[in-house]
Amino acid sequence: MKKLPIGISTLKEILEKDMLYIDKTKMALDLIDGKYFFLSRPRRFGKSLFLNTLHEIFKGNKELFKGLYIYDKYNFTSYPVIKISFGGDLRSADAIKTHLLATLEYNQQQLQIECKRDENFAIFFQELIQETSKKYNQKVVVLIDEYDKAILDNVDQMSVAIEAKEILKSFYSVMKENDRYLRFVFLTGVTKFAKVSIFSGLNNLEDITLYKRYATICGYTQDDLDTSFKKHLEGSDREKVKTWYNGYNFNGEHVYNPFDILLFIRNEFTYRDYWFATGTPSFLIKLMQQKNYFLPQLENLKSDAKLIDSFSLENMALEPILFQAGYLTIDKIVENEFETLDYYLRVPNKEVAVSLNTTIITFLTDNTNPLELRTKLFRALNSANFELLEETLISLFASIPYNNYVKNTIGDYEGYYASVIYAYLSSFGLKIVAEDVTNLGRIDLTITVHDRIYILEFKVGKEDALAQIKAKKYHQKYLSEEKEIYLLGINFDDKVRNISVLAWERV
Repeated sequence: MKKLPIGISTLKEILEKDMLYIDKTKMALDLIDGKYFFLSRPRRFGKSLFLNTLHEIFKGNKELFKGLYIYDKYNFTSYPVIKISFGGDLRSADAIKTHLLATLEYNQQQLQIECKRDENFAIFFQELIQETSKKYNQKVVVLIDEYDKAILDNVDQMSVAIEAKEILKSFYSVMKENDRYLRFVFLTGVTKFAKVSIFSGLNNLEDITLYKRYATICGYTQDDLDTSFKKHLEGSDREKVKTWYNGYNFNGEHVYNPFDILLFIRNEFTYRDYWFATGTPSFLIKLMQQKNYFLPQLENLKSDAKLIDSFSLENMALEPILFQAGYLTIDKIVENEFETLDYYLRVPNKEVAVSLNTTIITFLTDNTNPLELRTKLFRALNSANFELLEETLISLFASIPYNNYVKNTIGDYEGYYASVIYAYLSSFGLKIVAEDVTNLGRIDLTITVHDRIYILEFKVGKEDALAQIKAKKYHQKYLSEEKEIYLLGINFDDKVRNISVLAWERV
């Protein structure tokens, strides 16, 4: 079996060492007829490897591609390439400027160009483009990896993030001013900050993030796992692998995150949160708290074009960040009555559902070790033990520090209580439907646990939650499934900040 390219994003090393490589050169060939492109994908999704593949193509390194799709279909003309990548400490404006200058200086050395080392990075970049084109008598290729990292690294210190935005806007605008010297420009990142004007100086940039023909430009498809990875995955539970790691949808065939699959194989089919663990989204969780976000919405979320047209730094919308960062993905795209598109989102797979909600539990409740309560909740639902369920939920809310309530109004509305319960239940990877639509109304939560269905209604105050479920006959939607159905009404007391009534009935 071929070795796995774990942690390697250099095409030449992968191919020369005969490591396993999923051929993406057909899509690369399709792209390179154009000029300005932008691709958004979550972190560790193979963006850097694809960018390096473009680099090798434009260097004219034909023999490297022998056996790959592009080999006999492209003339492999050699072009000079400027590669910009962001890494290291970017936690201040000075650090960002220093990094840009160092990167430009490195490109200058690699291309054997003599530029005046101007401390103005934009002037330096412009001179590098022009002098490179003159020396090689060719137009220049510019490849920029993680263009937005300087902003994302600073979203918890907004003044620095805003300054980073202005620095990058100035830097990227150089390319439009030097269009006549450029053959091809490709930028990758996690987010697209359209409304903060980073791209206003480069408005000819084509965003291919949700182009159907490029849906699998990064990531592994099911066919890749069934063919290229067949021997590596021999003996694994393929359906379980699919449940845990497949499900990312960029308006086409679903894909797996490569980082997950490679580490899953190396760790002898151990199911872990390989991708999620590389970058806990603490700033997103804090944003959820600030906006009193109703977590069950994650199960049935709808967005519009802002999903890919991004957001303002000063007023960040949660949905596009969650999508672009990889914590949500597309479920379906529907044309509405206004002939525009609605994007329905969902959590992509079990890894994200379990890990994201476990992280959310910590932020909502300050419980850094929720395993014991999670285990009790699951056992209660798995055995329809409502005494244990009530005891566990009361213990859960009693353990939440008083400060979590007094610093905002979350204790006064049912969304907070529902969000806490939802986070715990979702951390099992259970099938959950939020705001489940029936002909008479919406069920707060519907949960399927093996051969049982639980229909939940939450109320703050004395209104009878169970009575509402029965009056609206919510259970009728599920009678054909031939499972045990339980109606569960939960009331909360906003004074004691805990459950006052947990009433249930089996249909």
